[in-house]
Formats: sequence, structure tokens, C-alpha cells
Amino acid sequence: MTTIEGNLLGVRTRITQACARAGRDATDVKLLAVSKTFAPAAVTEALAAGQHAFGENYIQEGVEKILSLRASHPAAALEWHCIGPVQSNKTRLVAGHFDWVQSVDRLKIAQRLSEQRPVEMPPLQVCLQVNVDGGPTKSGVAPAELPALAMAVAALPRLTLRGLMCIPEPADTFEAEQAVFLQAKALFDDLKARGLALDTLSMGMSDDLDAAVAAGSTMVRVGRAIFGSRAPRA
Repeated sequence: MTTIEGNLLGVRTRITQACARAGRDATDVKLLAVSKTFAPAAVTEALAAGQHAFGENYIQEGVEKILSLRASHPAAALEWHCIGPVQSNKTRLVAGHFDWVQSVDRLKIAQRLSEQRPVEMPPLQVCLQVNVDGGPTKSGVAPAELPALAMAVAALPRLTLRGLMCIPEPADTFEAEQAVFLQAKALFDDLKARGLALDTLSMGMSDDLDAAVAAGSTMVRVGRAIFGSRAPRA
């Protein structure tokens, strides 16, 4: 068993155990392997271990990886998520190559993604990033502005609004982590009550996925616990 294969098994076991503690079915939580800064070979190794959904923070690096792996694995069922900040000058790259973008926090970006999504590709799957705890270093729409943004994005062509993503500030205890994630779950439930057909609540990473699952996460984004520590970007 390779290191990445063993790590994936460990993360999946951790998700299953967290779901059991929360009285949830383990199939309700999807694992997104965050492969930023790692070479295509690491993704290939994870793919061989049954992992098919991958997240990239850096758009240019992600596109290069997507193109490389599509060339070497043309029949592989790879699903690519953009989970990093999207600037206006990068929307065409995102719209033309990724399957999902989880980090939309402005209507302008959503409009550009909608306009630039190639007609021959399926609709781009979108999550809105919400700054649920007001962290000063975090991106995301403010909770008070979320309903209006969600309604506007849901109406755009070539996009499918799937749900919310959040990256809270680190907390000291499981209970504190869970409390913040429950705030995101409440926002998610409020949007569904307003009539939006949402199914994805993307929250929880290597350090806090247990609390996220307990609070209702449907997708956890795990990098370090699968691929190891990252080398600094040049």
C-alpha cells in the first residue's frame, strides 16, 4: 500500500467514524482531495486508490494539472474543484476547465463565469463562499448579504448553484469548531427554506473535519492528511 493510498484509507475511516458519532450515513459526506502544489503524479496515485474529486487553490497551476492528467488519463472520471480566490482576470480559465468552483463571493465573478462557460460543457457547479465568523483574513460574502447573492447567482445561465463553502478561523476546541460550522448550516438551511435546491455544504479540512461532519457538512476538503505537508510555493 502506498503512502497516499494508506492516508486516503485513514481519512475515509475518520469520516465514517465521525458520521457514526453524528448518526449520519457515511455516504452523505464526499471527500475532496486538495492537491494544490502537488505534482500530477500524486493525483494519479490517489486516483489509483479510488479518489476522483480533487481541489485546486491556484488557478493556473490547477489548469496545467487538469490538462496534463486529461492527456495521460483520458478515460478517468476526474472531477476538478476550484477552491481558491477567483479574480476577474482568471474567470475564463476557471469557466473553461473546472467542473466546480466553490469560492464565488461576488455577483460580478459569477456573471463572468456564466458568460464564459463554454456551451459544449455541462453547467459549472457553484458554491458560494461565506465568511461565517467574520474572520478578517478570510474571503467570503457576509452572512447578511448571502440571500441576495444566492438568489442572483441561482438565476444565472450555465451555472448550477449547489450550496455553500466556508473556511472558519481556527478554534481551540471541538465545541467551538462545531458552533461555527452550525452557523454555516443554519445559513444553508435558510437558503433551502427560501426555495433554493441546494445539496452541498462544503466545510471541514484536515484539522476540523470531525466537527464539520457533526454540524452537517456534506463535503470535506482534505489536503495535508492525504498528500502530506506542502513545500512552499516558489
